[in-house]
Amino acid sequence: MTDPKSFAGVARAPFLTLPVTLVAVGSAAAAYDGAFSWLRTILALVGLLSLHIAANVFNEVSDMRTGIDDNTKRTPFSGGSGTLQAGAMSVGAATAFGVVSALVGLAIGVWFYTLVGWSLLPFMILGAVFVVGYTDVLTKLGIGEIAAGLGLGGLPVAGVALVQGGVIGPAAIAAAIPATFMTFNLLLLNEFPDEDADRQGGRRHLVIQLGRRRAAIVYALAGLLTPISIVVSVVFDSLPLVALIAVLPSLLLVKPLQWAFRTPNTAVPIPALGANVAWNQLTNLVLAAVLVAAVYF
Repeated sequence: MTDPKSFAGVARAPFLTLPVTLVAVGSAAAAYDGAFSWLRTILALVGLLSLHIAANVFNEVSDMRTGIDDNTKRTPFSGGSGTLQAGAMSVGAATAFGVVSALVGLAIGVWFYTLVGWSLLPFMILGAVFVVGYTDVLTKLGIGEIAAGLGLGGLPVAGVALVQGGVIGPAAIAAAIPATFMTFNLLLLNEFPDEDADRQGGRRHLVIQLGRRRAAIVYALAGLLTPISIVVSVVFDSLPLVALIAVLPSLLLVKPLQWAFRTPNTAVPIPALGANVAWNQLTNLVLAAVLVAAVYF
């Protein structure tokens, strides 16, 4: 029998903290805009976690079949889990796990649809496209980073806010923008170590299409636009003044930006990959915390 460790492996459990931060900031933004429900927040978290697991599992299965993960130089942040390559779980069992996870996410989405109505439908359709088509279609069309930025960034933040009270308020829109940039960059930087394997597997992400130096410049621009977008939202009163504190985690970009501007043709240092992840999640969490503080204090 497949053990829990194998399920956690193909689900890429260490990366499942991202949906938690997205639900946190989306719910906090909704509360700041005037709507919040614990039940809907918890269900949104379960749904988003299920969809993220499904996307991760389908990605593992695809990379096993195409041989991409056989050729990657695995890092703590890229290259797959190695679970299927090690024979710890069969491809069939992993596929079934992914399908069940997707159905759980779909069921929760349908329940929310009965409450919210047609405004949720575009989120459900795009979510289905991103989960099912990300690895085998979108990454080969050259839009994988955009799909990731929206599917595990801006759309979940806005969608979580939407299911709270049926509207997407200014704070939710403002919080969704940096979330999009950060998840875009989360994927983009992790693509550099997998460049050769992905090219052999038929992917067409930005590192392959633009070359390492220009893709690194895109990374830097998206990184810098993240704190800028928060500042602009404060200036236009979409976010409270205290939200400027959420700019501070962008100091973690020092290491990855140094690499991007100076030596993008070399391997991305592991500390830079780690800083990229920490920057993403801390920014979401700090923004969530300050929005909650603005509501209650």
